[in-house]
Amino acid sequence: MFAFAATLALPGFAAESAAINGFDASALDRAADPCDNFYQFACGGWIAKNEIPPDQPRWGRFDELAERNRRELRDILENSGAAGEDGRKIRDFYDSCMDEKAIDSLGLAPLKPYLDRIDSLKTGAEIFSEIALLQAEGMPALFLYGSTQDFKDAEQVIAEVDQGGLGLPDRDYYLKTDAKSVKLLAQYGEHIGKMFSLLGYDQAKSSEAAKTVVSLETELARASLDKVSRREPANVYHKMTVAELSALAPDMDWKELFAKTQAPALESLNVATPEFFRQASRLLSQRPPEDWKTYLRWHTLSGHASRLSSAVVNEDFDFYGKTLKGAKELRPRWKRCVAQTDNALGEALGKRYAEKTLGAEGKAEVLRMIRNIEDALGRDIGELGWMDAQTKKQALAKLKSVANKIGYPDKWRDYSALEMKRGDEFGNAARADSFEFRRELAKIGKPVDRAEWHMTPPTVNAYYSAQLNSINFPAGILQPPFYGVNSDIAVNYGGIGAVMGHELTHGFDDKGRKFDDKGNMRDWWSPQDSTEYEKRSECFVTEYSSFTAVDDIRLNGKLTLG
Repeated sequence: MFAFAATLALPGFAAESAAINGFDASALDRAADPCDNFYQFACGGWIAKNEIPPDQPRWGRFDELAERNRRELRDILENSGAAGEDGRKIRDFYDSCMDEKAIDSLGLAPLKPYLDRIDSLKTGAEIFSEIALLQAEGMPALFLYGSTQDFKDAEQVIAEVDQGGLGLPDRDYYLKTDAKSVKLLAQYGEHIGKMFSLLGYDQAKSSEAAKTVVSLETELARASLDKVSRREPANVYHKMTVAELSALAPDMDWKELFAKTQAPALESLNVATPEFFRQASRLLSQRPPEDWKTYLRWHTLSGHASRLSSAVVNEDFDFYGKTLKGAKELRPRWKRCVAQTDNALGEALGKRYAEKTLGAEGKAEVLRMIRNIEDALGRDIGELGWMDAQTKKQALAKLKSVANKIGYPDKWRDYSALEMKRGDEFGNAARADSFEFRRELAKIGKPVDRAEWHMTPPTVNAYYSAQLNSINFPAGILQPPFYGVNSDIAVNYGGIGAVMGHELTHGFDDKGRKFDDKGNMRDWWSPQDSTEYEKRSECFVTEYSSFTAVDDIRLNGKLTLG
């Protein structure tokens, strides 16, 4: 499912306690000429007063609010609590995560059953059988597998497989040949070696294991579709029968995968990136089983790193947090445990959060604001000189059909099947992974649940879903500086109103415009209007591609469209 997150920065807006009506004029830099550098004028005062905290890779008003929300969630977990069985589960999960002494005493023992299984593998068929088992346990080994809304039948949920299996964030990290990229890939290899040494490998064996992993992942990266290409929905929609997928990737036993993961009966599924599976299947037969065993050991260790002993956590942070993202210090354990609880039981924790923060009055006011902004966008569309009457009619129908989801779900997620045991951090997290995988798979073959949320209530973000044609504003972002119940209405429109407008435009951006008012991938544009749209959007591609972000890193204007 396509979801687009907000990425705005609004330093001029402050918590109500800091300024009259929620606006902090000291965030401005009045020495800057707004006609010369508007960003410095609008944000310079705030920037001068704020340094990036050592445990953060970046810092802005989104991050500042997220930090405040973490403290709210900590209070719920440690003090005020939450009622019922869900309340017990979130406390058991959090308390188990916080028991660092108990976790450290176990060392790497929780991984032993996984590693023993991998050690016993002998053939390519057995390798894929283990991949199927890992998938069933919620570990996306080699590729992504789950459910999605059918691009061309927006009322149905189908199975989907997609490219994956990389330890770095994107294929380009493996394939770029500039000095910085080459150095980072080498640092990744060094990190893999250090992690294998924690498994007891000597230096030579660790180094060899790292080379094997980087080599295999580089081949998977070559088979992967790049980010710009993935922005075209048709490039990631290839509906196939199971027989067709088996012919495409014959060295992967798909029937075994579906059986081991207890998938509903499948007639067809979306194979998002066929070339990836063609090449991955080839690699399964061509690379020796020992290479794949090394690869699976690595992804098992790395995938579970956050719930293991301090030695593993610290080495994992040293690369992913420090080298890759630039943070200087590991976040305090309570912050990491709050985040893990939100990830595992987000709607159980979020229900209490929403009660404490937004409330029914705030939810109703935010909905009124969204409708006003939708009316304004409708007027803008109606006044477009380059769009013909028929395309305008379709665009306005899509706008009118947007579902506005505010604060929190109308129906809360059922966690009754998820077992939590106090004192079992690793087991709790692993069971939560498996629970979420089974929940996703259970949707296959059923009508789409249009009321479902894909962010938890405490999240400081918002998103538009092209397939659901909905905009979603969690309670987490409906706080100062974005929104305040007692803030001046102009301040609220300047804050969360800007985010609302941002999300609505995603329905008509380079990807969102490919879907109609029901969420079906369909070309509803006249050929002339489509050409005019592309011509106008090329202006943004050209402009943003000319910008340098940091040092010699240039922006990709085609990605900026989203």
